Amino acid sequence: MSRPIPVARRLSKAWLRGACVPYTARRAFSAQVTGSRTTDITALKVNQDRLMETLHQTCSWGTGKRWGSGPNDTGMSRLALSDTDKQARDWFVETTSSLGCHVKVDAMGNIFAVRPGRREGLATFAGSHLDTQPSGGRYDGILGILAGVEMLKTLKDHQAETEFPVGVVNWTNEEGARFPISMCSSGVWAGDIPLETAYNLREVGGGTATMRSELERIGYLGSIPASHKSTPMAAHFELHIEQGPLLEAEKQKIGVVHGVQAYRWFMVDVSGRDAHTGSTPLGKRADAMLLAARLITHSHRLATKHSAVASTGILSLTPGSTNTIPGHVRFTLDVRAPADSTVEAIEADLKRDFAALAAGENIQGLLDGATPSLPLEVSWRTDSVSPATLFHPDCIAAVRASAEAVTGDKSLVRDMTSGAGHDTVYASRHCPASMIFVPSKNGVSHNPEEYTSPEDCALGAQVLMQSVLRFDSMRASS
Repeated sequence: MSRPIPVARRLSKAWLRGACVPYTARRAFSAQVTGSRTTDITALKVNQDRLMETLHQTCSWGTGKRWGSGPNDTGMSRLALSDTDKQARDWFVETTSSLGCHVKVDAMGNIFAVRPGRREGLATFAGSHLDTQPSGGRYDGILGILAGVEMLKTLKDHQAETEFPVGVVNWTNEEGARFPISMCSSGVWAGDIPLETAYNLREVGGGTATMRSELERIGYLGSIPASHKSTPMAAHFELHIEQGPLLEAEKQKIGVVHGVQAYRWFMVDVSGRDAHTGSTPLGKRADAMLLAARLITHSHRLATKHSAVASTGILSLTPGSTNTIPGHVRFTLDVRAPADSTVEAIEADLKRDFAALAAGENIQGLLDGATPSLPLEVSWRTDSVSPATLFHPDCIAAVRASAEAVTGDKSLVRDMTSGAGHDTVYASRHCPASMIFVPSKNGVSHNPEEYTSPEDCALGAQVLMQSVLRFDSMRASS
């Protein structure tokens, strides 16, 4: 194969602006990487045993609840910016540096490891996150980072050079479990979340730590601005477990992700009146917990009506005494649907009906057979808004071509929309992006029993590597 046409000078200004150079998605993919000799990317194979050994070794930092008898049958509890997150971050920096990467950390603790290419230009990234839920598993986020590192190791094994730089990015606090905005630091990078808003986020559970204080404490408050302008990317690809049941149920291996559904997070406060449980008649109560239960039930009904989903993951009440009627309840509400308009319609219905229920109106029979109570108050706070996202057709095409090449069977590949949010959502606002899904056993995620087979992990890692290299080759030939 002849050497690609040198177009770096022609493209350099566009790439530095963060612009993408489109290629025809229908073009036949003959992507190759160039070293001392031309190498067909299909000849580059990730090492499954090494990938899994490294994944499980790094899961010793933040090991969570045991769910089985096997040596790796434990979940993960590696909250963002915790001591165990620092251990994982230190490993990531040390490992990628040893693989020839230039590593930098921005003001939100996002870590960018970049392997040089033959030409100067923006890097094509594989990205995900190392933080987990409090009672999470070994694969959510973690697999995407470890597969990216395995890509770097495979390239080094074969002394393969890419035309442009490639890299791996670890995004901070993707889960939003400790600091309650999900995809928080990729959102700052994208310019959608103000830096000070993120810095001032206080940890859930009544602690005093903020994101800024913990970034300082663990040594990951970088000096580079957290911005797509300071660290632009040519493209962003993310390997992730599906977190749902479809691939396993249909006996398919790879999901080609076209986009992510919309969601909004709310904090709802219900204010009533503390009172003695034994001496206060039902009709004289303003029971905040009773109303909260009705509101949560109603959110499920409305989600069903709109073919959407709604969940409450955190609920707290005061004063918290067996013989005292709760006077205040606070709960979270997570509403998701494929279309922004659906989420907006659900929010409007919820706010209307919650106010009516608080005033004592009988909405959809929720008060049937119950004693009317005193009126209560309901207030709302919007914590996070993530619009529906459509990924870039060129990246989708690269993933699909890679998936079909790796599996050798189109029937094993499925087009999908993600029900969960991911850092690729924010990355996609400033560069071409897409995602790759691999099966989740029983559709389980955010749970210690989260599991994807070693074979499927390696298959996903192979598709990730090929997608990055195909995109790199397309840039070179454009």
